[in-house]
Amino acid sequence: MQRLEHMQHLDKHLVDELAQVARESVRDELREQAWGQRRKAALYGASGAVALYAGAAVALAVGLALALVLPGWAAALITAVILGALAYALRNAARPAPTPGAPGQASVPGQQDAERGRTGGVAPPVPSTPPATGAVPPRPDTPAPGAPGPDTPGPRV
Repeated sequence: MQRLEHMQHLDKHLVDELAQVARESVRDELREQAWGQRRKAALYGASGAVALYAGAAVALAVGLALALVLPGWAAALITAVILGALAYALRNAARPAPTPGAPGQASVPGQQDAERGRTGGVAPPVPSTPPATGAVPPRPDTPAPGAPGPDTPGPRV
């Protein structure tokens, strides 16, 4: 009996040691991955900041070039309009294209207008789920086909 208790104590000690080693190795690996991710995020952030300054320099160059032939306020206004149009185009390019049948998207032209109750919709509202296929079970209060119902006169006896 003494030997069995001694073996259980050794097993418990071995399991604790293995768990400690596993925790340390996982912790070290996660620390390495986190350091790599932080470094990558810092480089992306620095890249974005430099790109912002580069864009500002290009906008300034466009404005100064226009200022050679136009008054300063007109050159600044034209540069602002160009940048606004570019921002609008980039925003539209970033949006996902609508897919037919996607939730929240109209698959038929005018469907959203018709669902909102506006006049001038092209198509009536379409149900969001397709109709059930197969046989539809009868309502409990309706008789089976061919059987006399409560309203139909049955044979007189």
